Amino acid sequence: MDQKRTNRYMPILMTLCIVIGILIGNFFANHFSGNRLNIINSGSNRLNNLLHIIDDQYVDKVNIDSLVDKAIPQILAELDPHSVYISAKDVQSANDDLKGSFSGVGIEFTIRQDTIHVQNVIKNGPAERAGLLAGDKIVNVDNKPFVGKVVTNEEAMHRLKGPKDTKVKIGVIRYGEKKVKFFTVTRGEIPQKSISTTYMIDENTGYIRIKSFGETTYPELLIALAKLSQEGFENLVIDLRDNTGGLLQSAVQMANEFLPKNKLIVYTQGRKSPRHDFTSDGHGSYQNIPLVVLINEGSASASEIFAGAMQDNDRATIIGRRSFGKGLVQQQIGFPDGSMVRLTVARYYTPSGRCIQKPYTSGEDVNYMQDLMTRYRHGEFFSQDSIKHNGPAYHTNNGRAVYGGGGITPDIFVPEDTTNITSYYKQASMSGLILQFAFTYTDDNRPKLNNFKEMMELNDYLVKQNMVEKFATYADGHGLQRRNLMIKKSYPLLERYINSRIIYNMLDEGAWNEYLNQGDPVIQKTLEIFHKNAAFPKPPQPKKTGNKEKTAMLMNKNFSLYHHTTAHA
Repeated sequence: MDQKRTNRYMPILMTLCIVIGILIGNFFANHFSGNRLNIINSGSNRLNNLLHIIDDQYVDKVNIDSLVDKAIPQILAELDPHSVYISAKDVQSANDDLKGSFSGVGIEFTIRQDTIHVQNVIKNGPAERAGLLAGDKIVNVDNKPFVGKVVTNEEAMHRLKGPKDTKVKIGVIRYGEKKVKFFTVTRGEIPQKSISTTYMIDENTGYIRIKSFGETTYPELLIALAKLSQEGFENLVIDLRDNTGGLLQSAVQMANEFLPKNKLIVYTQGRKSPRHDFTSDGHGSYQNIPLVVLINEGSASASEIFAGAMQDNDRATIIGRRSFGKGLVQQQIGFPDGSMVRLTVARYYTPSGRCIQKPYTSGEDVNYMQDLMTRYRHGEFFSQDSIKHNGPAYHTNNGRAVYGGGGITPDIFVPEDTTNITSYYKQASMSGLILQFAFTYTDDNRPKLNNFKEMMELNDYLVKQNMVEKFATYADGHGLQRRNLMIKKSYPLLERYINSRIIYNMLDEGAWNEYLNQGDPVIQKTLEIFHKNAAFPKPPQPKKTGNKEKTAMLMNKNFSLYHHTTAHA
């Protein structure tokens, strides 16, 4: 009986199921068909479809991977100036800049007349152990000639860099010899120092120049501070001029070394990135040492994080010129093919709350990239009054006014010195002739110059050689006509530039920086601040007001509680 009843109702049940199915289908079709259409027609699908169409139907064979490599940067350029695409072949080099080391032969080279010239050999590195010397000309790599138009920086690094413990055969022509000498070099891990110079400027003042922020910056800083401690430093200069930045974490670690506990160093925040505060833990060993930080228009990103933290916490005096103005945070995101993007995911803010990212227009980065030239033309490098702030006023812990919207403005401005600049000096510098002459002179006189191991004694020797006259003769033979009056006016600048490059070629970057710091007006101003015991910024002095001003202040008291005014300089 039950079986018969079940069979009787089965067609009805099936019909109901079909009807319900249709109703559900119509419901979802009506409510979600628009979303479905959007997904199909979304930008990413259109791009994929376009690539498939090109690959399938275009008149000629197309390298789709190459096409994508060219298209992605154009897409990212529509976002901001710092979101970038890095192809798979360039990822290793990009990461090496932050890692603090790379695998290679251990030389510093320059390319002149389509030939690699070894400028410096890293001490105790693979090339030095194999027998290469500064001044050698590399003409053969792995039994293949390597001269002529094929010689570029990219190709040289491609051939000389490589996995650790692999071998490369290098053929060189040595000074005074004609026959090619061959050396087999076993590649090794080559450190890339982010701190280039550490020394005592005077008997009380230590100096540290940091040229980038990488994984090893903080350990290098501790080593540098330990060295200066052994020499009894009582004041400290941290030089961040032309430091284009790097890792946020390294800047935070460094700032922590100088700040007391629970001081905000920086915070980041973005649309999909909740606010994240970085604060000091109070374990820094140099919380009370008088500190000056040097910046200029080439100081960016992590440099600005450190300088901003020191300024907003009234921990140091900032000296120099306004910094670059990069307040965007990038995150590395890798693709399966080994390429990656560095995508802007947040902005960083200094402790006072200012974002120092300078203005930009999405997709129009020409003006952004030419900003420093615009500043130069407007006179900002020469006059503090020419600095234009695009953001509101903020205040440091002790009440000093600071500004966002375009870099860190120093507490003490030091203009660029243009006293002895002439058109002859500009041409000599910008044409590369000074660099060419300095290297040629170094190469031709290396046996003699090898006798000098200290910066001062090498400089004393060069001063006696009348290098400016030698350069003027060289330049006249290479297209830069002699201008005796201009040469006389620019003599100190020419001598300084020429001698500094020879010192760099023969010694190292540390000696080069030490030489350039002599007579540097920024360094002189720094020492003046230390001598006045004025490295710790003081609160602003209250302005004296008369009875009329006091009355006006009282009348406007309630108004000011509810209206925040912005200031522009």
